[in-house]
Amino acid sequence: MREQITAEPNKIICNADRPKILLLTWEYPPHVVGGLSRHVHGLAGGLKQEYEVHILTANPGNLPSFEGKDGIYIHRVKPLNEKDPNFLHWILGLNLAMEQKASELSSFLHFELVHAHDWLVGPCGMSLKESLQRPLVTTIHATEYGRNNGIYTELQKIIHRKEEQLILRSDHVIVCSEYMKEELMQQFAIGSEKMSVIANGISKETLLDDPDSLLEGLPARNSGRLIFSIGRMVREKGFETLIEAASMLKEKFPDTYFVIAGKGPMLEEYRKRAKELKVDDVIHFPGFINDMQRLALFQKCEFAVFPSYYEPFGIVALEAMIAGKPAIVSNTGGLKGIVKHGYSGLFMTPGDPDCFAEQASALLEDPKAADTIGRQGQKVAESLFSWGRIAEETKRVFEETLISQKLEDLV
Repeated sequence: MREQITAEPNKIICNADRPKILLLTWEYPPHVVGGLSRHVHGLAGGLKQEYEVHILTANPGNLPSFEGKDGIYIHRVKPLNEKDPNFLHWILGLNLAMEQKASELSSFLHFELVHAHDWLVGPCGMSLKESLQRPLVTTIHATEYGRNNGIYTELQKIIHRKEEQLILRSDHVIVCSEYMKEELMQQFAIGSEKMSVIANGISKETLLDDPDSLLEGLPARNSGRLIFSIGRMVREKGFETLIEAASMLKEKFPDTYFVIAGKGPMLEEYRKRAKELKVDDVIHFPGFINDMQRLALFQKCEFAVFPSYYEPFGIVALEAMIAGKPAIVSNTGGLKGIVKHGYSGLFMTPGDPDCFAEQASALLEDPKAADTIGRQGQKVAESLFSWGRIAEETKRVFEETLISQKLEDLV
């Protein structure tokens, strides 16, 4: 038996026999702000084997309001007040628009479950839990407390309360690491029985035939050894540690240079700091790069580094590993659960330029050992962090949550 979706402009055919789930996320490719976007995309790709997956997300202004892509149905909405400069007001307008669209969809689609990603879509998730009488599963990717090492400003207090409200009203909460599980238990008084730890996943990328052709206009040299990093230009990512260490490596290994990609509020400050320390000739901040350029830089680099102070999981470390490159990561947060020091990567102390320089020197002085670590890391990423495996664990959480709701309905 099949049913036709007629309320959408593309009139796509859906399978009536497959259970339908609704995933809520404020970003989804090609709209990429951070790692959350790629996480939801990878998860949806794994879940579509068992479910009819519908994504409800924000429209940055130039994308179709609906499309069926790779077996996934994507519904995009614009916030009711999309021009409002106040971020909290903008988020509220987005949630209201998402609720309206979900109500429209639910008039002809029977969703078994709603899966929300972070507090940004929390109001919509909690509203649908009540209006659709469906269980709400929430994945918390990071917390405001963790990002700032405390709650200090009024905005941070508001976000912290919104996180707490969503966590406590969800039927089940997924986190990406044991580190995050402990953080939520301490910050929000949530019991461990209501949480599951499911790692982020990674897809193996196709090897590029000519990565250099994708890097025109970027500070990627034809000669020399590249150290690559990527992330939001915010203090929690710890990129100032690399700036401080650049002069040490410049003197010891004059053929090395850094490319640190990404955009964010600290970008110009980092560029200025590199000039002040006279290392702007060997450490470059190109800003935003596209996905193909990111793959090309991972393929071209000697190794990657992620010097975060706070990292609930660290999917970028997996991206380096899946590319077969050694990764130096901070010995903190979820990164500790990805890398085994000396086998699948190397640890550095967060905020310690000397420690990073020591680990980097070990890789640069022994390319054979670096290659071995890269290959071992690749095997770990492929075997333990595939999206198929992550989707299976998420499906189990969905099924257990649905059974729990049915048992409650019987009481």
